[in-house]
Amino acid sequence: MAASGSQPLLAVRDLVKVYPDGTVALNGVSLDFMAGEVHVLLGENGAGKTTLARIIYGEIRPTSGEVIYEGRRVLFRGPWEAIRAGIRMIYQHFSLVGGFTVADNIALYGSRLGLSRREALEAARRLAEEYGFRIPFDARVSDLPAGIQQRVEIVKALLVEPRVLILDEPTSLVSPLDVEALFRVIRGLREKGVAILYITHKLREVGVIGDRVTVMRRGRVVATLPAKKATVDQLARLMIGERRLPEEPRIAAAGAAGERGAALRVENLRVVREGFEAVRGVSLEVRPGEILGVTGVAGNGQDELVEAIVGVLPVAGGRITLLGRDVTREPTWVRYRLGLAYLPGSRKLSLVQEMNALENLALGLLGAGKLRGPFIDWGWVAKLLVKYVEELGVVMHSPYAPVKHLSGGNQQKLALARILAVEPRVLVAVDPTHGLDIATTRIVHSILAEMRSRGMAILLVSSDLDEVLQLSDRVAVMNSGRIVSIKKPHEYTLEELGRLMGGAA
Repeated sequence: MAASGSQPLLAVRDLVKVYPDGTVALNGVSLDFMAGEVHVLLGENGAGKTTLARIIYGEIRPTSGEVIYEGRRVLFRGPWEAIRAGIRMIYQHFSLVGGFTVADNIALYGSRLGLSRREALEAARRLAEEYGFRIPFDARVSDLPAGIQQRVEIVKALLVEPRVLILDEPTSLVSPLDVEALFRVIRGLREKGVAILYITHKLREVGVIGDRVTVMRRGRVVATLPAKKATVDQLARLMIGERRLPEEPRIAAAGAAGERGAALRVENLRVVREGFEAVRGVSLEVRPGEILGVTGVAGNGQDELVEAIVGVLPVAGGRITLLGRDVTREPTWVRYRLGLAYLPGSRKLSLVQEMNALENLALGLLGAGKLRGPFIDWGWVAKLLVKYVEELGVVMHSPYAPVKHLSGGNQQKLALARILAVEPRVLVAVDPTHGLDIATTRIVHSILAEMRSRGMAILLVSSDLDEVLQLSDRVAVMNSGRIVSIKKPHEYTLEELGRLMGGAA
């Protein structure tokens, strides 16, 4: 770690960024980044973290303020100027060419650094060996799991040793084993004197990998603390400010749920997408009053499993039974009328963005067969909306404004209100808190826990391992289109989960 009295390798002074629509993303941000230090940047969505990183990296220009690098004021005209100056950034969503091989991606990147193909590949193989990465250089990138793709991005970024490395939500898509590998790389780079800017929303990572942590809120810096001394609760409260932080729900054991028949049963399910068998003989069941969590590294068949259950994708083999009825070949609307509800991972799919809250609620009721007759009783729909808006704490200025104007958290609560209004018996929920701040995440967790306590059967498919372990009665792990394990959360160790998710068990 850098000495406390040394000069910063990188600094920002009084940065302001106002977008053309009037959004103030940064409002007078000043920060120092030291050589040989991991500086964690923490904050809710919209706090300004990624905007700050993009300004440093030359992607966007500040409205005012300055970036000081190696003692000089700089204003990069684009990322390649920053890269050539020794600043690298690895994005949350990888910037690889999917149709190219790993070797082609590395050679293409290396060419912009003045390296020949041979030089770039020799450097990449040397780095892979140094950090213990198994990288198939001849494989097509689109065929590789997220963890391997991230390792390719790391090797790319280190082809010419950087002085500053920016990591944006680096653990959001990878398994626990990949996280440990990433942390080993970060610690090695810190020892070499690299300044690391680590952006995350995972509070528990701060003390594990960070030296200092800065909390941002609404475009401002609210605190900078020693990472090892900062508690999770302290950081959470700094992130949300004066708002009350809801308690995490405590999930009781399923109890009698295990004695009842399955509300949802999947037997030896096979699903083919674009000629590829994405789901390979999956069997599972969810009982009333139970949350079955399904987790795994993204791209291992979870999406196809969900889409087959809700009737979006056809089934190549096997059977789906909903509340005792075989629905394998039934259309989506039949499944909804029987008592199935679906919360997609994208809020653009869970609500019709151009419709208002009343219209979205009415649409859900119509789909579930709860509204009949030639005319909609808008008064009754409005009463239902008021009930659930108050119950779930949805903040909206008007029920007649398009829902696209609501924040992500309020859209998600409104989507859950629409589900509660139709009183389903089975819910399939995908990444229900993705992109939400910590306060809204806890509210959504509480809603799911309450649904479960009312006897609903919930299939929770999430890439957030902490979420799955906290909420689920049983946890299923998917890898390569198969369920490789189903156990109670406390029966897993993180090491075992990492092996299972990575296919190494």
